[in-house]
Formats: sequence, C-alpha cells, structure tokens
Amino acid sequence: MNVSHASVHPVEDLPTTDGGVGIGGGNNNNNNNEVPRVRMKDIQGMPGTAGGLALRICQFVSAVMGLCIMATTSDFPSVTAFCYLVAATGLQSVWSISQAIIDIYALLVRRSLQNYRVVSLFAIGDGITSTLTFAAACASAGITVLIDNDLNSCAHNHCSQFETATAMAFISWFTTLPSFLLNFWSLASR
Repeated sequence: MNVSHASVHPVEDLPTTDGGVGIGGGNNNNNNNEVPRVRMKDIQGMPGTAGGLALRICQFVSAVMGLCIMATTSDFPSVTAFCYLVAATGLQSVWSISQAIIDIYALLVRRSLQNYRVVSLFAIGDGITSTLTFAAACASAGITVLIDNDLNSCAHNHCSQFETATAMAFISWFTTLPSFLLNFWSLASR
C-alpha cells in the first residue's frame, strides 16, 4: 500500500501588498503571487538560538574552570590522565567560545544557522569534543578515586582540586551533549 505521509501546516492570513484584507477577507485581487516559505521553528538549544548560546557559554565556563583548576596544581603533569584532561578541556573551551561567537553573530543579524553543511560541521565538532571531554573526565575520575580511596594519599596530593577539575569536565560534557543531540537530530530530520 502506497500512502503518503501527511503534514499539517497552519494556514494564516497572508499579508498582501495591495492593501487588501487577505485570504477569505474580500478585497483580494490575487496579485500577490509570492507566498512566504514555511520554515520549521528553531528549537532552543540549536545553533543560532538564545538557548544554543546559553549552552555554549555553560560549556565554555565549565571547561575553562576545569582547565584552570587542573593547571594550577603543581603535580598534574606527572599523571597522563590529568594531562589529557587539560588538553581535552582546552579544546572544548576553544570550540565552545568559537561557537558562542557564531551564535552571538547569528542572533545579532537575525540569521538562521540551519544550513545542512553548517549543522553537519557543528554536529561533528560537538561529537568529537564531547567524546574527548567525556573520556578525559572518566580517566581523571579513575585516577582521582585511585589516589583518594585506594592509595589513601590525598594528604600528599591535591585531591580536592583534582576532583573539582574532573567535576567541571563532566559538567562541560553534560552541557555539550544537548548541542550534539539537537544538531544530530536536525540532520536526521531533513
């Protein structure tokens, strides 16, 4: 059975350029042949929206906090997982601030960022940075648990700073995930 998928589009009173009342309102001369294109409403959290900008700012702030907290400890270079956390949060902060700048520009000029190539780039970038940040946070959490619980040597290390930096990396990943999922969903729904 070959059935088409129905879609419902609201019918609005289209504005006319000849001073007429509109569709169904009398005084319409049918001179207005240009019908405005129907566009899907931007979902908050997608690129170019205020929600997307808020997510990017949260990503940036938490990544920079984790990076600064970890980098201020004197012994983080001795553990590979902590070096990886610094590199991943550094990449996450650069990616997030660049995307925030693009979102600010799109909001200021009232431009939609729903171009297929742009959304593909955002989805791939968010996927890569979120995966790297999550892997680094998990590795750092494992080392922090090893130092704190198994070796009981928190007195000799900066455990609270390690734990805080790891928590900030998890928060950065958690705020990157909605951006990735919304961009991916936008690509899948085309």
